[in-house]
Amino acid sequence: MSLADKLAAEIAQTGPLTVAQYMTACLHDPQFGYYATRPALGETGDFVTAPLVSQMFGELIGVWAASAWSLMGEPERVVLAEMGPGDGTLMDDLLRAGRALPGFLEAADVWLVETSAPLAARQAERLGARVRWARSLDEVPGGAPLLLIANELLDCLPVRQFVRTAAGWDEQVVGVGPDGRLAFARVPAAAPVADAREGAVVEVSGAQAALGAALGARLARDGGAALLVDYGRAEPGSGDTLQALRRHEKVDPLACPGEADLTVWADFPAVMAAAEAEGAAAAILTQAAFLARMGIGERAEALVRARPEKAAVIGRQLHRLVGGDQMGELFKVCCLHAPDWTPPGFEEAA
Repeated sequence: MSLADKLAAEIAQTGPLTVAQYMTACLHDPQFGYYATRPALGETGDFVTAPLVSQMFGELIGVWAASAWSLMGEPERVVLAEMGPGDGTLMDDLLRAGRALPGFLEAADVWLVETSAPLAARQAERLGARVRWARSLDEVPGGAPLLLIANELLDCLPVRQFVRTAAGWDEQVVGVGPDGRLAFARVPAAAPVADAREGAVVEVSGAQAALGAALGARLARDGGAALLVDYGRAEPGSGDTLQALRRHEKVDPLACPGEADLTVWADFPAVMAAAEAEGAAAAILTQAAFLARMGIGERAEALVRARPEKAAVIGRQLHRLVGGDQMGELFKVCCLHAPDWTPPGFEEAA
């Protein structure tokens, strides 16, 4: 049996799945889910994230975290957490860069929030006993300021999709077509937003908003900041952003459930609003602007001076991270933080 067979049988028994239910099954089904069984990161896998593009990305996140700790008055203990830490590369680079500020690593209580057993094993191999693991944010201990990083996590959180029609609203669901294969269908639905043009697709992610609310409440209570890096919108908008990636190519999201990575755009406005409703503050920059403020140009120059034979490679890596036609503009860096201070890099952010 495949996941497609399992889902088809479930649909026959209980009816169509929402897109959110389908995403959750594809990514996390214990027997067939992508992250539960076969996450494939890197050039030889299905997709590449910024920490795998260049060490500069994780190092500058480390500069941000250490500087934030310093701005907070160098508390004796700070909870340093990463959600969705991939293969551990980002945290490894972060901790290496964090050594430059005396006392920071000694103060850091390091946690990784991970639900994938295969990825947790890779993280342990890379990072060793320096870190501890949790399966949810709730399991990460509080009682101290939080510095949290989440790179390409929001895009994996499920969404429901609604389509504006001449008669009202439909929800896009996953059913079974006449040929027995999974197929999209529509069912009547309540309005997800006040208004939209006919034909518009509106994505609503309760999971993304819930994470924003949980982080906002925690930051308002304990202090600190969370850095959420992902591709998505800085302003409210519409559009079908569901995509599946397999071996770096886009494939039909219904073609091979559990065998490809499923993602959607991050809904930063909803995440920020949810955090602000819990008493936190929020700001957002493009990835290019954030990395520039944290000194990526200077870091690239230093790497070239140390390894001049790698100048062309480093130049390509820099362009991949900050270029307007690469990750620089599409990717955003959202900072949620306690309202009594402004984290590094966001002094003048909207």
